[in-house]
Amino acid sequence: MTESKRIYLASPHMGGLEEQFIKEAFDSNWIAPLGPHVDLFEKELAQKVGIKHAAALSSGTAAIHLALKYLGIKRGDKVFCSTLTFAASCYPILYEGAEPVFIDSEPETWNMSPVALKKAFEFYADKGILPKAVIVVNLYGQSADMDRIGQTCSYYKVPIIEDSAEALGAKYKGKYSGTLGYFGIYSFNGNKIITTSGGGMLVSDDEAAIRKVRFWATQARDEARHYQHSELGYNYRMSNILAGIGRGQLRVLDERIRQKKHIYEMYKRGLSMVEDIELMPVAEYGEPNYWLTALTLKQGSRIKPLDIILELDKHNIESRPIWKPMHLQPVFKECVFFSHNDSGKSVSEDLFDRGVCLPSDTKMTDDDVNRVMEIITSMFQ
Repeated sequence: MTESKRIYLASPHMGGLEEQFIKEAFDSNWIAPLGPHVDLFEKELAQKVGIKHAAALSSGTAAIHLALKYLGIKRGDKVFCSTLTFAASCYPILYEGAEPVFIDSEPETWNMSPVALKKAFEFYADKGILPKAVIVVNLYGQSADMDRIGQTCSYYKVPIIEDSAEALGAKYKGKYSGTLGYFGIYSFNGNKIITTSGGGMLVSDDEAAIRKVRFWATQARDEARHYQHSELGYNYRMSNILAGIGRGQLRVLDERIRQKKHIYEMYKRGLSMVEDIELMPVAEYGEPNYWLTALTLKQGSRIKPLDIILELDKHNIESRPIWKPMHLQPVFKECVFFSHNDSGKSVSEDLFDRGVCLPSDTKMTDDDVNRVMEIITSMFQ
């Protein structure tokens, strides 16, 4: 390996069948936001994760938006959401004029804290207010503790939207991530474990919900000979070409998970000698898809996350900080936040301060992974 070779955090990795499906779309002239690949991609993904229905959309953000819309979210409503996530998880709350309430992480999984969630429910229930939905994010490819979260949400009769944008193929107690809430969403952005360039999927066992979402996603056009619209619609449908890419990608999902896990296990072995480094915990209740391997540095370490990021960048290697929590973002500065801890710094803020996402690209060779580890370990010598 040469110094000039770029090592990416996570990038598209084609399997070979994608071109065949794209050629089929061109040969049949299905160059449109609908078509046979869209229908088959929905069917095949639903079968893969063990759910009844799926709607292929333009992005995971669009999927969350239409899930919220179907659940009747409107101006002034509260929606609870994981704080340690990408902004796309919560932007759709604002699209509908509702108010995000951010829930801290737990240290055991970095995902939504059942403790903080319960605090939030009790606080608002005392005021006679309940959220209209809870968006639970499965961070970096690992499922949140859905039994504990689900128990609280079931008690208050509030539906869950499971944001599995990063966790396609991961499992929680034998069930696929994204199938444990009323709605589940997946993202096929270019850096995800499989990609359609850009795209997403909304899944549910509720056939009527998915049928309605497809209607809204195609500009809410009524069944009439002329163009007639009785509701507000959106241009959110996935194209037939992109769905063809998705069908090819879905066939290599299991192999991509194996490759991601291999990278994680190499990091786990190779970085175990560095006392200041701890990898993101893997929960006993499930199996992640290992989308990104992330680490934290011990409190008081002389090496800081930015030091690692900058040093890797010198060698043309991409890494990045842990997500900056949403409750610390300027756009959400007025939003309410519930911490896992009773006092002091929140778990999510602490993870942001001490964390780094390591390159986890499935095209990395063992030599590439070793090179990353050599650079990092040399910083602590």
